[in-house]
Amino acid sequence: MRTRFTEEFGVRHPIVQGGMMWVGRAELAAAVSNAGALGIITGLTQPTPEDLVREIARCREMTDQPFGVNLTILPAITPPPYAEYRQAIVESGVKIVETAGSNPKDHLPVFHEAGIKVIHKCTSVRHAVKAEQLGVDAVSIDGFECAGHPGEDDVPGLVLIPAAAAKLTIPILASGGIADARGMVAALALGADGANMGTRFMCTAESPVDEAVKAQIVANTELDTKLIFRTLGNTARVAANAISAEVVAKEAGGAEFSDIQHLVAGARGRKVFEEGDLDAGIWTAGQCQGLIDDIPTAAELVDRMMSEAEEIITSRLAGMVEATEAAR
Repeated sequence: MRTRFTEEFGVRHPIVQGGMMWVGRAELAAAVSNAGALGIITGLTQPTPEDLVREIARCREMTDQPFGVNLTILPAITPPPYAEYRQAIVESGVKIVETAGSNPKDHLPVFHEAGIKVIHKCTSVRHAVKAEQLGVDAVSIDGFECAGHPGEDDVPGLVLIPAAAAKLTIPILASGGIADARGMVAALALGADGANMGTRFMCTAESPVDEAVKAQIVANTELDTKLIFRTLGNTARVAANAISAEVVAKEAGGAEFSDIQHLVAGARGRKVFEEGDLDAGIWTAGQCQGLIDDIPTAAELVDRMMSEAEEIITSRLAGMVEATEAAR
């Protein structure tokens, strides 16, 4: 299947494994890339830029296919050394970067000078348009269904994707709510050039999270997420558990961030993924978990999506057109 994304980024299939904190490690990224999609290492999962250099090298030992690195830029009291992480990416010879969070303008000149293509993750059309004006090479547009931060506009993908496609000229990846071929084909029909999946790839054999997390994703429905930080203007979609329920309840009671900070600490979420204690902290999951009912290898997932997408396009949808023509 050829799209603008596959042709411009040199990837065989129009599927991307988006960056995920504590999840986007070398073994998952390599498995996805070996399957013909685009695997992505999450840069800030690595504690130092030197660790990121080693993780990139480790990924390169496991695949000779293209893979990328995510660099999420967020305001912080003590921000990470972004320039050093950026330099680690450049010096490691990575050719695709996924940026997310704040405006990537300070990073684009360095990346482009090194011949790196940049995909910027956005949650609104206005931000996507701004990113294109800044010179990013593609955007990943996150609908309200997504895990993590969906923005504050609450626009689902069915509306957001075609709205973005109407305004942009660069390739678009649809993100949020996609877990199978049906979602990918729908995204392509809406104007996207590929699909970006997080939760679905988190629930694969090569994903480095504890098996209890994967089993919970399979057991969960589309109703088993919570929106936290709504009252703080920084909405995040996370899995429903005792901690996220407590955070929502405290927010409803007028809590400030300082009142819930101990509950949402990143170290607690990391414990969920690494130890399988599902109530140790908050952990991200999208509504698409209601569409996930197995834990395949990355190759099995990608192969299945591509074969089913072909069947949907060439048989089911084409059959509808043929039936209409025959009825005339």
